[in-house]
Amino acid sequence: MVDELEAMLRPPALEMAPYPPKAIVLASGEVMVVRPALVDEVDTILHWIQPLTWLHRDFYDIVAARLFAELLGWKVHRVRDEYCLVGAIDGVLAGIVNGRMFDRAHGISYHTLALRRGLRIGAHLFASKMEHHIEYLGQDEVWIVAESPIGHRRWMIEYPLDPKFEIQHELGGASSWVLTRETYFRAKPRLVSGSRPVSDELLRASYPIREPDLRTMLVQVEDTLEARI
Repeated sequence: MVDELEAMLRPPALEMAPYPPKAIVLASGEVMVVRPALVDEVDTILHWIQPLTWLHRDFYDIVAARLFAELLGWKVHRVRDEYCLVGAIDGVLAGIVNGRMFDRAHGISYHTLALRRGLRIGAHLFASKMEHHIEYLGQDEVWIVAESPIGHRRWMIEYPLDPKFEIQHELGGASSWVLTRETYFRAKPRLVSGSRPVSDELLRASYPIREPDLRTMLVQVEDTLEARI
C-alpha cells in the first residue's frame, strides 16, 4: 500500500503497450531472446553492471553509471514512463537497453549497454528499442543522443538519423537527433532482426536471467582497439 506522501513523489504514468519478446539469431549461430525486463530483476542487474562504472574505455563508465541511476529510478518510481529491455543468450544477460515515453507521440532513448562483444548485440538491442517506440508504443519520433563515437556511427550514421538541434535531450550534452517513423521503416529491413513468437522453451530459459561473465567482456574490451557493439 502506497502512503499519501509516497504517492505525491511518484510521477503520473501513461499506459504503455507491452513489448512482445522475440528471438534473434546472431552471427555466431547463438539465439538471443529480447524481452522486457522485470522490475523485480533490477536489483540483480544493478549488482552486475555497477563494476562497469569504473571501466574507463569506450565510455562504459558513464553509460553504466547513468543506466544504473535510470534503472534504480524505474524501480523506485522516480522516472516517468520508463521501460527496459534485456537480451539473453542461453539465459545469460548479454545486453540492456532502456528509454521512456516523453508523451504519446515522442520517445526518449536512454542507453544501450552490450555485455558481449563482436556480435552486434548493442546494434540489435538498439534496433529493438526503436521497434518498441515506433511499432508498439506507436510513437512518431524518438529523440536520441550518443555518448561515444561508436554510438554516433551506429545510430546517427547507420540509420541515418536527422538532426533536431532545437531540442535539448534530457541526458544533456549534445542536442537531439531524431528517428522518425519514415526513417525507421526505411531502415527496418536492414537493421531490425528477429522472429516471433518465441518458443516457450527459449522464453523460460531467460527467467531468471543469469549473470554475465564480465571477465570475458573486460578482456574483449582491452584486446579491441575499437569497440564493435
